[in-house]
Amino acid sequence: MSGARQKLAEINPKFVRRYSRIDDSAEFYEYMAKPLRQSIRINTLKADPEEVLERLGERFSLTPVPWCREGFWVAGGRVSTTMEHALGLIFVQEAASMIPPVVLEPEPGMLVLDMAASPGAKSTQIAQYMHNLGCLIANDVRIERARILASNLQRCGVLIARVTLRDGRSFSKFAETFDRVLLDAPCSNAGMVRKNYKYLKIWGRRRAKKYSKLQKELILAGYRALKPGGVLVYSTCTLDPLENEEVVDCLLRNTDAELEEVKLPLKRHPAFLEFEGRSYTSEVHRCLRLHPQDNDTEGFFVAKVVKP
Repeated sequence: MSGARQKLAEINPKFVRRYSRIDDSAEFYEYMAKPLRQSIRINTLKADPEEVLERLGERFSLTPVPWCREGFWVAGGRVSTTMEHALGLIFVQEAASMIPPVVLEPEPGMLVLDMAASPGAKSTQIAQYMHNLGCLIANDVRIERARILASNLQRCGVLIARVTLRDGRSFSKFAETFDRVLLDAPCSNAGMVRKNYKYLKIWGRRRAKKYSKLQKELILAGYRALKPGGVLVYSTCTLDPLENEEVVDCLLRNTDAELEEVKLPLKRHPAFLEFEGRSYTSEVHRCLRLHPQDNDTEGFFVAKVVKP
């Protein structure tokens, strides 16, 4: 057993036994045990990217994130303590987390729903792509999370957001209402182990199964709320097929939803077409599955859904 795998197994042996069926490579465990790189997104609602890069470049080393033109990896200190962060000129955001709004392709004037929006990284990114024109419903189910969301929206100068406090499944009432829907679903957070080992300590298979049930209900509600011709993006920061391919498979089998391939300049792992005796429709191969060693990010999963 490699040193990295042993380290993770000592903290949560059940996690290692489970994930050995998903990716048992030494490289997977090596990256899961490594600290996550710091990354930011420049907020174009409040700042010119060139000016921010010039200011930050005097204190930090910046490397572009290939799949997000406003995204940069940062080395050389804690960027969250800077005035640029306090003023909302930048948002500290994991590089893989920038993918869903890019894939969603929101446009000015649209009506957009972010079903599970807190703490607001993706909502603020969506708003900047909309140039603060249109309407963004930024929802969360818990009041303490909604407060954090509202604070970040204000800090980043988002003027088009309406913060709502409701169970995401209730949006099924609003049939064919939204031009775009983002469901960055609550999940078992296995992909975030690199950020904080607390996610490793609390991980359990029961949590993954519980979230899988909720995710299926949420994605069906989000799809019902989507206009014909609209786009729904489903994402998680976990790698368990129960919470990823199986959820997308459930949507495809129960609706007329279609999948589009996520085409971005990054390395990826193939999606699971079968796992633990479950077979998924071949369409799920269009989903984006990122293991931490692929691009030195957290583990992530993204699916782009279109309503005919």
